[in-house]
Amino acid sequence: MKLEPRHVIIRPVITEKATRLKDEERTVVFEVHPKANKIQIKQAVEEIFKVKVEAVRIVKMKGKRRRVRFRAGRTKDWKKAYVKLKEGEKMIEFIEAV
Repeated sequence: MKLEPRHVIIRPVITEKATRLKDEERTVVFEVHPKANKIQIKQAVEEIFKVKVEAVRIVKMKGKRRRVRFRAGRTKDWKKAYVKLKEGEKMIEFIEAV
């Protein structure tokens, strides 16, 4: 399945764990398209952010159960990618709008 690089990466995941990984291990965390594979994710990050990627790890996340009034439901399942940058590459910075 051919995906455009802008469609592969959905958004960055900004949590305490993701921030720690970014600072200590040069690893950035993204929510990615559910059908994207490691090769597509690597190519998308290299093209969009102009950095070299050393490794990509993927985790499939199950959606959480939620309740709205009397109905039970679930949030959607999603895919998370841990992208490790090569040594000497500039770190990807995310600017958060207020």
